[in-house]
Amino acid sequence: MATRREEDAAVYLEKHKLIELMDNLTSMLFFYRPEKPREFLIEKLEQLKLSQQSGVRGPNLFDDSNLDVVFRIMDPDNKQYITFAQYKQALTMMGIKDINECPDGVNEDRISHETFKTEATQGLERCSATYVQL
Repeated sequence: MATRREEDAAVYLEKHKLIELMDNLTSMLFFYRPEKPREFLIEKLEQLKLSQQSGVRGPNLFDDSNLDVVFRIMDPDNKQYITFAQYKQALTMMGIKDINECPDGVNEDRISHETFKTEATQGLERCSATYVQL
């Protein structure tokens, strides 16, 4: 059973999305491997703060070209769609936890490239929304 102090810590971590923030920053560090990691982290935190204040997209590992590549990997026959299972697998592999279970095309089991990119972008934005201004 958790102590009161542990419960308070868990609430604090959740309220400020600190676990997600640290996951995002650590992933970016390993991906980019900057020569000056402290300066890199400061820059990413400043970008994140700016994105939260202005509504601009925050720092993220995936850009549009990366999303195109992920889609092409899932669609090697170039059918211009992927199945719902492939869609879920791709988003999960990208670290998106709250996946839209009813995207356009789900009833036909044909998720288009456009729908995939839209859902991935929105999911990544939710994942990277780790700065909470009080």
